Amino acid sequence: MNTGVLVIAAALWGAAAGAFLPRAAYRFAAPSGEPWRERCPGGHPLKGWLGRATCHECEGSGHGPRTTPLVIATALVCAVLAAATGTRPEVGVWLLLAPVWVLLTVVDFRVRRLPDPLTLPFAAAALALLGLTALVPEHAGEWTTALLGSLALGGGYFVLFLINPAGMGFGDVKLALGAGAVLGWYGWPTVMLGTFAGFLLGALYGGALVVARRAGRKTAIPFGPFLISGAFLGLLAGAYAA
Repeated sequence: MNTGVLVIAAALWGAAAGAFLPRAAYRFAAPSGEPWRERCPGGHPLKGWLGRATCHECEGSGHGPRTTPLVIATALVCAVLAAATGTRPEVGVWLLLAPVWVLLTVVDFRVRRLPDPLTLPFAAAALALLGLTALVPEHAGEWTTALLGSLALGGGYFVLFLINPAGMGFGDVKLALGAGAVLGWYGWPTVMLGTFAGFLLGALYGGALVVARRAGRKTAIPFGPFLISGAFLGLLAGAYAA
């Protein structure tokens, strides 16, 4: 399979996966301390976690993120990852993990919460899948640095959480374990680049809110989307350079 065909296949996979995310995004987008949503705004029970965020008993009315933006976003993320990685075997890992990153981004932006059922399995899945990929010829990364990157980034975020728990949630610490694994696959320069990019994007977003007078200097912002965006940019750079 050449790279062009791979990119098209990745985009189609991303579009299909993105179409199943809205219901999960709605159900996980419960404020901190509250259980995951089990009913639509009209009070009707919700069945399953995947699919459109609509309720048939409410005559098909929507109650969560729209499907089209998630389809487009996931398709673009997967296509770009495929273009950067090419036909190396780790591309399969990135394509499997990408929809979860999109879902986490949406949930954190909506309620400033990173669900444990997503963050911790993400880290475990990343390490397990990369461990299998390390056994396949023509891969371009190292599983050892993926593991060490996970521990290093998770540990660094844990220190930040201890220093300033109001500004860094423990969900970010758990998410950093998975991000560190993905970045560590391509080595320590990729870990540092992805980490720096995440903090830079978060700072730019916070600064823009202050300038627009939509937030103060001490206003907490959801950091998960920027941790993910930084890791995404670092991963692209690492994949291109590998």
